[in-house]
Amino acid sequence: MGISSSAVLSLLYYSLLLSSTSWPTSSSTSSVHEDFVQCIHLHKPPNSVPIYTPTNSSYSSLLQASARNLRFLSPTFLKPQLIVTPLHESHVQATVVCSHKHGLDVKVRSGGHDVEGLSFVSEAPFIIVDLINFRSIHVDVENGTAWVQAGANLGEVYYKIGEKSKTLGFPAGFCPTVGVGGHLSGGGFGALVRKYGLAADQVIDARIVNVNGEILDKETMGEDLFWAIRGGGASSFGVVLSWKIKLVPIPATVTVATIGKTLEQGAIDLVHRWQFIADRLHEDLYLGLTLTKVNATAQAVFSVLFLGGIENLLPLMKESFPELGLKREDCMEMSWVESHVYFYARGRPLEYLLNRNDPMSKVFMKAKSDHVKEPIPKDGLKGLWRRLVQEDMPVLLLTPFGGRMNEISESENPFPHRVGNIYNICYMTNWFQQIESEKHIGWTRRLYKYMTPYVSKCPRTAYINYKDLDLGQYKNGKVSYSKGRVWGRKYFKSNFERLVEVKSKVDPGNFFKNKQSIPPINA
Repeated sequence: MGISSSAVLSLLYYSLLLSSTSWPTSSSTSSVHEDFVQCIHLHKPPNSVPIYTPTNSSYSSLLQASARNLRFLSPTFLKPQLIVTPLHESHVQATVVCSHKHGLDVKVRSGGHDVEGLSFVSEAPFIIVDLINFRSIHVDVENGTAWVQAGANLGEVYYKIGEKSKTLGFPAGFCPTVGVGGHLSGGGFGALVRKYGLAADQVIDARIVNVNGEILDKETMGEDLFWAIRGGGASSFGVVLSWKIKLVPIPATVTVATIGKTLEQGAIDLVHRWQFIADRLHEDLYLGLTLTKVNATAQAVFSVLFLGGIENLLPLMKESFPELGLKREDCMEMSWVESHVYFYARGRPLEYLLNRNDPMSKVFMKAKSDHVKEPIPKDGLKGLWRRLVQEDMPVLLLTPFGGRMNEISESENPFPHRVGNIYNICYMTNWFQQIESEKHIGWTRRLYKYMTPYVSKCPRTAYINYKDLDLGQYKNGKVSYSKGRVWGRKYFKSNFERLVEVKSKVDPGNFFKNKQSIPPINA
């Protein structure tokens, strides 16, 4: 992919790059930087590779820009020696090769919604490849597909699709600031999950840089690697540059509604009933649930997205869930792309989807997850309610499955949580001061322990995009198959074994790694 240049121009490029970057006073660190830059130079990229060091004026702001969980910006965490913001695919190729050659870990950040900070934290010397400039989106309406670079966020994808078509959509998450790279590689679900399945189920091609610095597509990477990166966490296998996705048909008009009920308004009875119908509703109807705290009480918020008009929604809800009491005045008709603003930031203009720096997404946080296979009894919900009101800003996201999810095999891609799961729970709490971290993390862990009798077992499963280092991790860059299996089976069930086989084949030296990456079999 590199473009050759004359020796004079190459030397000029190298000298300019060195002179434009301020180096730390440490001679050893400076040597690493210089060796890395010289290595990049030898690959003759088509234009200058943007490289930032800790003494560069833009380094701190760039490091913080895509970091959503502020816990991992604490001074106690090791900072990257370099941040690379590639402008061209060849920049990523050269960065991987040179990092490998000079013993630097590579962390790849596409959007920053990494709840355990593994895309910008390491225990060994490392660099960040920040894909902030890899955000092009090309929508092909005629063929119903799109090529999306991995650094784009979901809001940008939705906005671009909406610009081109009112009757095409894409089944991915609610939050518009989530990066495409990580979301698709871990599965990705949202309000269209019951109609069309996961975001990863729609991936039909990809471009990835492997450990040797080669760019592979679906054909050249082979069936096994293509399977692995669609739900298995692509950061274990390489650097995904872009995804080709299949768009899905949607009506020009959808209907949305949100209804909140407190404990005093019968919320426990409604949540209990919801569990028996949420995964069995018509697949055009998504009925999500958020449990939060409002003042001194807890609240259940029911979120409705229906692929059609109000006239068809109301009788369907009356038949399926009359207890909720949905009325015409509760509902609004709009386009599918507008619904993403409605659920995330109601009242904002559509262009809000293009905002990558929403302050609402920058907090201290801890997340955990579960899957529920049998409805939780009312006594269990009452205990959950009591624990919710003990925390300052708890958020429990309950995403119903069923529909299309029941029709896709557990082994179709690495995401195995299909038939038999009523819904997924994300437990999350947010706070604003580092000093409060222990308190709030402790609350989340206690809640997780309380939920043990009510969720999946053998294994107790979790969702890789709600990564949780409490499930097990390795330290100092050392991982073994036996230790990796502890968390691997929770995320991937029996698909973990195939992921290990793929890892052992494509990255046997375990260059692409983090505290919960897929280990090679000989690790």
